[in-house]
Amino acid sequence: MSEGMEAPANGLEWFGREVAEALRHKGATQRQLASFVGYKEPYVSKVKNGRQLPSPLFAERCDAYFNTSGWFTRLLVRVGEQGHPEWFIPYVRLEEKATQVQDFSPILVMGPLQTPEYAEALFRAAHPRAGDAQIREKVGARLARRAVLERPDPPLLWVVLDEACLWREVGGREVMHQQLEHLVKDSEDANVTLQVLPFDSGAPPAADAFTLLVFDQDGSSPVVYTEAMGLGRVVDSPSVVACGAAWFERLRADALSPEKTRSLLRDRAKEYAR
Repeated sequence: MSEGMEAPANGLEWFGREVAEALRHKGATQRQLASFVGYKEPYVSKVKNGRQLPSPLFAERCDAYFNTSGWFTRLLVRVGEQGHPEWFIPYVRLEEKATQVQDFSPILVMGPLQTPEYAEALFRAAHPRAGDAQIREKVGARLARRAVLERPDPPLLWVVLDEACLWREVGGREVMHQQLEHLVKDSEDANVTLQVLPFDSGAPPAADAFTLLVFDQDGSSPVVYTEAMGLGRVVDSPSVVACGAAWFERLRADALSPEKTRSLLRDRAKEYAR
């Protein structure tokens, strides 16, 4: 396997193709790989067919099984970058290193918490002239960001969602039903805290989306990421970071508790299911 070989448009398909080729080269079966890596066979099948985001642990164990000296681990990183605009990749790399991610989403659910269908609806709205292959590439890149939440040492993710995120019907009622059920499931993870900022909380301290990244392990200074008009920037100015941190404290103070948030998400999901 060569790292210089041409990759398919969809990063998940790229990873799956390499798993299938490695199995063929080793003369091994899908079931044997599943037994070695400690994942169920349907999971391995989905990865192999480009329909499942592989976890970092899965990639590491593939390297051990196929004796590929970190190929699958490196490939997963490349898959995570493929499909992103060039200006967004520096943020993705920082997100992978962060030990705390604090996000305010005033209109749309943040990327790592999106379902494939929700992400596809957003990309089709933003890129109406893009072909199916381009859309699949973008969706695959967005789903790959979720790998940071599935690694053995995931960051602590704290997200404040404006209530508008629950009412904006992205992709139709069934897509929204699945997305809100997905958020309920994510909210039950010990490393994830979700809070909804209700409409009746009044004027928010911030109107635009932003993300705070904190790095406890390597001594790096925290940063703020903001985005507008399809361009994003990472800011490490201490005064800007302090302002963002103060805004986030006020946002989560005004938001519903995690328990009330989970209840609201369930109720809204049921409404979309009717």
